[in-house]
Amino acid sequence: MIIAIASGKGGTGKTTLSVNLSLVFDQPVQLLDCDVEAPNAHLFLSKETAVEEVVTRPVPQIDESLCDHCGECSRFCEYHAIVNLKTTTMIFPELCHSCGGCALVCPRKAIREAPRRIGVIRKSHARNVFLTFGQLDIGVAMAPPLIRAVKAQRQTGMTAILDAPPGTSCPVITTISGADLVLLVTEPTPFGLHDLSLAVEMVRTLQQPFAVVVNRMGVGDDRVHIYCREQKIPILLEIPDDRRIAGLYARGTPLVDALPEYRPLFAQFRDRVVAAARTAAG
Repeated sequence: MIIAIASGKGGTGKTTLSVNLSLVFDQPVQLLDCDVEAPNAHLFLSKETAVEEVVTRPVPQIDESLCDHCGECSRFCEYHAIVNLKTTTMIFPELCHSCGGCALVCPRKAIREAPRRIGVIRKSHARNVFLTFGQLDIGVAMAPPLIRAVKAQRQTGMTAILDAPPGTSCPVITTISGADLVLLVTEPTPFGLHDLSLAVEMVRTLQQPFAVVVNRMGVGDDRVHIYCREQKIPILLEIPDDRRIAGLYARGTPLVDALPEYRPLFAQFRDRVVAAARTAAG
């Protein structure tokens, strides 16, 4: 079972939800932090073991002794990662999507692919949670290749919870693709509603089953609830606006550990999530 946790904007409580949901499972669970530009799930889980793996992606290199600057590679590349001039061919690795097409179309076999480092994957184990998260290197422009590498660490037969980046762009779509259920975290404010509507449009376009979690209940109004009711979107959990939760978050302490009264709430939420994912799977 794959559960992806996303939101239309940052700061809604995705990591709070991901970490605490993973801690109330009775069996081992994987937590994959796919917010590779700013991972933070590891701050809430004490590390019992930790390993690190460098991640690379292939980018083209030109053998100038073979290249006759015919321009086939440049014409093929949809992302303008290769520019052919009269006397040289230039590569822009930041634009390259590592499709390998340029090497295939080169008539003189002057292009080969070489690994280029984009970041690292770190793994740790804390209690029943097997955490994997990616850390994108500074200056690397594209997150999806590293997100795919994080998702490739998923173990079959174990529930996986994916903490997605904020927003509705390519990194989010890369994260939630293939999930059995997407949980959209929002807050009951005009900004929360606006970004929730964008996220709903995204998952509906992808034809993925989803539900909503409302965080910080009590800070705004009921427009999010009216929207969900009109759109027939189930709300599986409401988390109150509790100052203690903010304090625990700042200290990197899981909510269900420090405030035992919240553990039954998250346990009930876990059961609803599992039921909704199974229903969606048919």
